[in-house]
Amino acid sequence: MRSYLTVFAPPERCGGPAPRIWNSQLCGYAGYRGTGGTILGDPANTPFTDLALQLGWQGPKNPTAFDLLPWIISGRDGQPQLFPLPQGLVREIPIHHPEHSWFEALGLRWYAVPVITHMRFRAAGTDYPASPFNGWYMGTEIGSRNLGDTHRYNLLPLIADRLGLDRRTSRSLWQDRALLELNQAVLHSYAAAGVKMIDHHTASEEFIKFRDQEASHDRAISARWDWIVPPMSASATRVFHTSMSEFATTPDFHHQPAPSFSR
Repeated sequence: MRSYLTVFAPPERCGGPAPRIWNSQLCGYAGYRGTGGTILGDPANTPFTDLALQLGWQGPKNPTAFDLLPWIISGRDGQPQLFPLPQGLVREIPIHHPEHSWFEALGLRWYAVPVITHMRFRAAGTDYPASPFNGWYMGTEIGSRNLGDTHRYNLLPLIADRLGLDRRTSRSLWQDRALLELNQAVLHSYAAAGVKMIDHHTASEEFIKFRDQEASHDRAISARWDWIVPPMSASATRVFHTSMSEFATTPDFHHQPAPSFSR
């Protein structure tokens, strides 16, 4: 898989606000507010889902936990415009397990390609607020974080129960065992679908190889330990034991304040 970057005009070229893509990623699943503080879908996207509904997004007739959000894009006037996604535009991967047949019945899925849209690109002293770029997934981004985190889909208790694990005590390591099976299912499903994905052990070794190559040419590398070290089996990877430092580079990407909207 290749990575692509699309750079839209900066403010100084627009004579006003620059184009902005309001989604944090080009693909994302809705998080619907329910009664008693419950969320159907991805809690990370609840504020964005609120905005989409406020702008007139209808959503599916029967909401699910995996409804793709529309795009919200603003141009030179700075006003957000809603763009619902055509059916079938985004490829999604159904999640199933190589050994546990019940896994498929959970109805889990995730989109194939991550496209980051909320960061600004800086090059040659110029900021570009709309500069979407894609990569490809490392399995733990989906299995450990998106589906496993307690503030996201929080699937570990459900999977632990399906595995028959004892959740009465953390000493049973039910979280760890459920996390392993969830990550195995994600890696297996993407491979079965023919979609590129890297596992965290391979990614660790690739980073170490890159570090050594740069060091052989007396070049320092900028890296954040908490971004490089995987959220699963961290100490079993060499990057866990590697010191890192972050310093300014150019060109690079930066976080930027989210656009705001009021009628």
